Amino acid sequence: MIRYYAVGTKGFQEVLTLKESSWINLAPPFVAGELDEFASALGIESDFLTDPLDAEERARYEKYDEARSIIFNMPVVNETEKENDPIFITVPMGIILCQNKIITICSVESPVIEKFLDHKVKNFNPANETLFILQLFEQTVRLFLEYLKKLNMRRNLIEQELYHSSRSEELRSLLRIEKSLVYFVNSLSANELLKLKMKRTDFLGIRENEDYSELFEDIIVDNNQAREVAQLYTNILNGTMEAFVSIISNNLNKFINRLTVITVVLMVPTLISSFFGMNVPIPFGNTAFAFYFLIIFSLIFSLMLLWFFKKKELL
Repeated sequence: MIRYYAVGTKGFQEVLTLKESSWINLAPPFVAGELDEFASALGIESDFLTDPLDAEERARYEKYDEARSIIFNMPVVNETEKENDPIFITVPMGIILCQNKIITICSVESPVIEKFLDHKVKNFNPANETLFILQLFEQTVRLFLEYLKKLNMRRNLIEQELYHSSRSEELRSLLRIEKSLVYFVNSLSANELLKLKMKRTDFLGIRENEDYSELFEDIIVDNNQAREVAQLYTNILNGTMEAFVSIISNNLNKFINRLTVITVVLMVPTLISSFFGMNVPIPFGNTAFAFYFLIIFSLIFSLMLLWFFKKKELL
């Protein structure tokens, strides 16, 4: 689906044609041949539009004739329903600059683009390509930080549940969080390298603009902070999972140990009653107290075993 936007009297608004637009957003679903026709209308290679749709595409930028392309990673909520899949994943998002227009494209509905469409970004002007790109970078980093806070809150809640239970569901939930953090760390690292290279080569042409240069520097710092936070949460989660796995294993060993002790203690009365249940003479066999004698003797022997196991801290 292709939607065109331009600056109007009441801010940016949707328009009907490519000619009058300054920002074009491409989002799924895509009709067969739609991207090829659009690339032909802009006079660019179709690879500019199809590369960002590849989930494995790396963060990079390139220039071809009069067109420029930027691909960076963006966090999204994982829509799959498999219980072992990560909660959040990252997907490539593409920015193409050509014919004084800016084109954004992504393989999913972008939460970053939604912020612009919902007028939640201050001083947004799609006609200002440089500022628009910087704002896209800025909102992407903020979204990473927002999702990182959600993951950390979820991790804390699961840890509280694990303190009172040893169910595997909580460990699977922690594994989903860990997978999400791995996506975040790798994507933030790739985005950081991309931005540092763009700054070094002055790809956006903002070296002489102090305001834009400072904004870009702040974005790089925030991206680095988000990467460090994601790495910190990953380390904490790894330590937490290892600790809880050890706790669960230790609890299982204690349970098996206690079960073994109980089995040994219960075996004594069974063994004694088996001996005296044979057709052999037994002490006090001719008295009415023979049965009670065996019961008391068995209980005393079992209590002695319990005392022994307790003294050895086996129970």
